[in-house]
Amino acid sequence: MLESKKILITGAAGSIGSELVRQLIEKNDIYILDSNETAFFNLYEELQLKGYKIHGAVGDVRQWGALQHILSWGNPSFIFHAAALKHVTPSAWSPEEYITTNINGTLNMIRFAEKHHSRLVNISTDKVVNPNSIMAATKKVAEIAVRDAGQVSVRFGNVMGSRGSVLEIWQRQADSGEPLTVTDSNAERYMMTIPEAVRLVIKAAETGNNGDIMILDMGTRVNILRFAIEILKKAGKKPPFEDKDVKFIGLRPGETTVETLMTDEEQKRAKKEGEFFIIEREKHDARI
Repeated sequence: MLESKKILITGAAGSIGSELVRQLIEKNDIYILDSNETAFFNLYEELQLKGYKIHGAVGDVRQWGALQHILSWGNPSFIFHAAALKHVTPSAWSPEEYITTNINGTLNMIRFAEKHHSRLVNISTDKVVNPNSIMAATKKVAEIAVRDAGQVSVRFGNVMGSRGSVLEIWQRQADSGEPLTVTDSNAERYMMTIPEAVRLVIKAAETGNNGDIMILDMGTRVNILRFAIEILKKAGKKPPFEDKDVKFIGLRPGETTVETLMTDEEQKRAKKEGEFFIIEREKHDARI
């Protein structure tokens, strides 16, 4: 576990970022950055009420000028880069926003890390394996840039309870008496809790080497329909579920039926070490 370190977390008020803050603040000096003012304020108030001293700023990783304020904080030993736009469907409507946030923002944080001699840990996604959406393509470019800068990326699938996750959507639908929406009866996704995913991200920061892509071992994929049925059973619903409690909506543009964590080529190169699959940077990899 990281201790006595100065740590900067971007996207600190998001699902992954805020859990990073909670798990690290006890033994480290934490600095938070987020462009969402309300979420930033809520996190700041939560930590203040618990007696934690925290430093932070409302700011956008896309704007290098906005990052200059952070220079006065001194050199962070570690930077967890969780700031990103992550939803597939809206990325087709506003591709320039995803490019400037996910690519330009990451390049800014790479530059910032180099300037401060910091270890950058980039939060990636399994969507980069088959980047068939604007969001996935921008995150893929970001992952490559981090690798070629000699920094570390951590790649994982769905985390239960994150903003926009299937559990959050189902909870909202259940509360309003609506059927649970399922994309496809054959759809399979990796699932992990937020605290467990963040614990492994911190471990990756401690153990990762220059240019590593560290992929969380997320176990076995979960069939989404079976998952929905289990949720309905716990809620006291009775079968047959498909007739009244489940609504099939089809895969959204850019979605795949079965998600994977690695490409075929990556699987050949990946080394299994504990709770990770590690893809080391090849010496002949070209810089972008």
